This record gives sequence, structure tokens and C-alpha cells, in this order.
Amino acid sequence: MLLFGILCCGTVSAQRWAVAVNAADALDFGTMDVEASYAVSQHMTVNVGAELNPWTFNKGTADQLQNRKQAYHAGVRYWWWNTYSGWWTGGKLQYREYNRGGIINDDAEEGDAYGLVVNAGYSLMLSEHFNMEFGLGLWGGYRTYTTYACPSCGKVTDSGQEWFMASNELLVSLVWIF
Repeated sequence: MLLFGILCCGTVSAQRWAVAVNAADALDFGTMDVEASYAVSQHMTVNVGAELNPWTFNKGTADQLQNRKQAYHAGVRYWWWNTYSGWWTGGKLQYREYNRGGIINDDAEEGDAYGLVVNAGYSLMLSEHFNMEFGLGLWGGYRTYTTYACPSCGKVTDSGQEWFMASNELLVSLVWIF
């Protein structure tokens, strides 16, 4: 989608590109993320992004905690006023490989999930090149999973495939526009 936007829009000019980092993801056991977007028109942007969490805490103990994941997405946003300012709504395709456990209870789960995210938010202009974005997303799709009795024991208790619907993101992003 990003390549399509670049090829269809001709020359690149000021305020067309943006790079964002979601500060709220860092609260999720140190998840790191980045998103790049390109304005294809006055009201539309295309974006691609990734997030990564490779951390395991208290590894090999009964108190092991993990919310490891790698996720990739590509999508579009419609900006109701102008790109990178004000209210927006969007959608994206997302894939996530995950392994989480020991957080709410003693079991662990790993698997792959993919689907469609619908999201909305607001971009607050702080200066000519910096914004702060706030937003929420809802994700629906299909997943394959394996559940374990604990994060480190390896005893399988369940596995399967199913459709799912879940909250996907809480955005409190710092955005650099260039």
C-alpha cells in the first residue's frame, strides 16, 4: 500500500511523511514499536508498522512473566480535517506471533493471529513537526494457539483454532512529521 501511495502521488513534498512511536506500548512489558506513514492526499495516509517484545522476566522460575510478541501491520487512515491533524478513522491488516504467560494466572499461551483492525483517534499538533496522537483499536480475526499449564513447564493443556475479537491498541504516540 505504501508503494502504491508513492507511485500514484508523484513528487514528495513537505509534511507527507511521518514516523510514530507508541509510548503506551512501553508499559506493556517493554514492547517496542514504530510506524511509518505517507500522505497520499489531503485526507488519506497509508501506514506500515511493527512491534516487538522479546522479554521474559524471572525466566525459569515459578514467577516467570512474559508477553513476547512480534507483530506487523499495513493500513490506511482517513483524516477528517487534514492529514496529521485532528480526528482520524482507519483500518489495517495485522499479523501477530505471540507467547504470553504468568500475567493474570499461571497458564501460558502461544500462537499466531491475523485479522483486521478498525481504529480511531485524535492527533494533537504540538509544533510544525511534532504531534501527539491518542487512539483506540478493535481487532477481529482468526488465531491458532496452544495453551500450557505454566510459562516454563511445557505441559500442553489445550490447542486449537478460533475466530476472535479483542481490543488491539491504546495509542499515546509521539509523531515526527517531515
